[in-house]
Amino acid sequence: MSETSIADSAAGGSVNSKYYPNCDETVWLRSCEQEVIEPITGSITGTIPLWLNGSLVRNGPGSIKVGNEYFQHLFDSSALLHRFCIENGTVTYQCRFLQSEVFKRNRAANRIVVTDFGTKAVPDPCRSIFQRVAAIFNPKSEEISDNSMITVYPFGDEMYAFGEIPIIHRINPENLETENRVDVSDFVSIVHHTSHPHVMSDGTVYNMALTLYSTGPYHTIVKFPPIEKGHNKSNMFEQGTIVAGIPARWPLHPSYMHTFGITDNYFIIVEQPLNVSIGGMVMTKLQNDPIVGCFRWYQHENTQINLISRETGKLVYKFYSEAFFYLHIINQYEVLDHVVIDICTYRDPSMLECMYINTMKNMQHNENYANMFRSKPVRFVLPLKPDKARFNLVQLTDTTAEAHYLPNGEIFVKPENLSDLGCETPRINYEQYLGKEYRFFYAISADVDAVNPGTIIKVDTVNKTSRTWCEENCYPSEPIFVPRPDCQFEDDGVILAAMVWGTDKTNRVGLLVLDAQTFKELGRVEFETPGPVPKCLHGWFLPQRTS
Repeated sequence: MSETSIADSAAGGSVNSKYYPNCDETVWLRSCEQEVIEPITGSITGTIPLWLNGSLVRNGPGSIKVGNEYFQHLFDSSALLHRFCIENGTVTYQCRFLQSEVFKRNRAANRIVVTDFGTKAVPDPCRSIFQRVAAIFNPKSEEISDNSMITVYPFGDEMYAFGEIPIIHRINPENLETENRVDVSDFVSIVHHTSHPHVMSDGTVYNMALTLYSTGPYHTIVKFPPIEKGHNKSNMFEQGTIVAGIPARWPLHPSYMHTFGITDNYFIIVEQPLNVSIGGMVMTKLQNDPIVGCFRWYQHENTQINLISRETGKLVYKFYSEAFFYLHIINQYEVLDHVVIDICTYRDPSMLECMYINTMKNMQHNENYANMFRSKPVRFVLPLKPDKARFNLVQLTDTTAEAHYLPNGEIFVKPENLSDLGCETPRINYEQYLGKEYRFFYAISADVDAVNPGTIIKVDTVNKTSRTWCEENCYPSEPIFVPRPDCQFEDDGVILAAMVWGTDKTNRVGLLVLDAQTFKELGRVEFETPGPVPKCLHGWFLPQRTS
C-alpha cells in the first residue's frame, strides 16, 4: 500500500487573487467571547408554527484560542453548545461552553495544555515518555482531549455531547449546563467510537466502535437498550453490549470512520482507505505531535463496504468500490434483494486539510480549496442475490448504479450521482425513514465557489432534482427535519437551521424555519448577542414533553 500522510499534505495556490468572493470564511474563525446563560429573545419575521414546541440543541466550534494561543485545526476548537427554545410561536436563545476537563484545564492555565487532533501543545516536562505512550488507548489519561465538540444525541431522557473518543458529557437541555462526564469504556470494551450513533424508534441506541482484542482491532457495534421500568440500572450505558463486529481490514491501520449504517437486517460498516496507523499513534505520542499525524491515505486501495447481520452479528456480504473519503452517510435501506446506501463522498481526505485554521484564513488565495472541500452525494446499490449471467448485477430499474464481478470473484460497485450540488451534514425524516426506503434529504452546500455558499438544499433522490434556500451573506447550519404532528407524508414538516451572518453581523444568530415540502420560508427569529457567534456543526431537536 502506498500512503499519503494527511498532516504532510499542503494546499497550494496563488496569493494574488480572491477565488471565492461570495464566501466568508470568518464564520468558522470566530470565538465566543461571552456566553449567553440566561435566555434572550429576538425579533420574529413571518410565523413560527404553533405546533412546533421543543428545543433545538446544537454543538460545534466555540473558540479557536486560549489566552494568546490559537488552535491550529477547527476540530480542536472548544465545544460551544447552543439552544433555541421554541414555545407557542416564540423562540429564545442561549449558548454555553461545554465544561470538559480539557476546557477547564486550558482556561485555568490560560494556554493550550493538551495536544489534540491538529494542534500541538507545549509538553508537560513532568510527563515521561512512558506515560505518554500509556495514554494512547486510555481515554482516562490527561494526555487525551475530551473536547466533545461534534454532536449531541439523546440516551433515553438524557442528552449527551459527543466527540470521537469514548468520553461523552451529559448536558442539561434546558440550560446547557454540563452535568456529568461519562467514560463509555467503563461499560463496554472500546477505545474509540463514532460521533454519530443511531437512535431507534424504541429508544435503543447503536454506535460503532473500535475494540482491541488479542487477535487485533475489530470494528464493533455497541447496543444500548432503553432502561425498562422496574430495572435498577441508573443509565443506559450499564446495559451496553457489543452485538456485532468484524476484524479491521488492515490490523495495524484500522479505517477511520465517522459514522455507520443500519437497516432492518444489517449493520453497514464502510471501511474507507483513510486509516489510523497504530505505529503512527505511538510516534505522535512520543513526539507530542497532533493526532492527525497518524492518519494515512491509501489512494490506490479500494473502499470496502461490509454488511453485518443484525441477527448473528457476523459479516455476511462484502463489496468494493473506488477509493473515496466520507464523513456522513445520508441513509440506507433494503429493497428487492438489494441494499441501497447513500453517502456524501469526497475524492480524498483533503477536506481535513481545509479545516486547518491557517488554510481557512488563506482559502481565498487557494484555487484548489473548492475542489478539496466539495462533497458529492452518491448512491451505491449492493446486490444480495447476484445473477452471474448478468453483466450488471444491479437489477433495480430506477438507478444507474452498477455492480460487477471482478476476476477474483469479488463484487465491485459503481455509484450513481444523486445531485450535482455539493452537499454536507445531510439529514432526513429520521424518526420515520431511518433505514427505510426514502425520497428526500436535506443538506448544506459544500460548494464554497457557489454564487451563494450559504445554501440549504433539498434533494429528491427519485427525480434527481433539488430545491434550495439561500440569502446573501447568511450561513445556515445543518438542516434538521421536524415532522408535523400526525405527519402524512415524508416531507410533511419543517426544516430548522441555525443561522449566522458574515463579517458585518458577527454578533447575530438566528433560527430559520422552512416548509419542508415547498422549501419556502415560514419564519425566522434573529438575536443580537453580546459577542461573536461561530458557525455550529450538528444538533438534535427535542420535542417538548407532554404531561
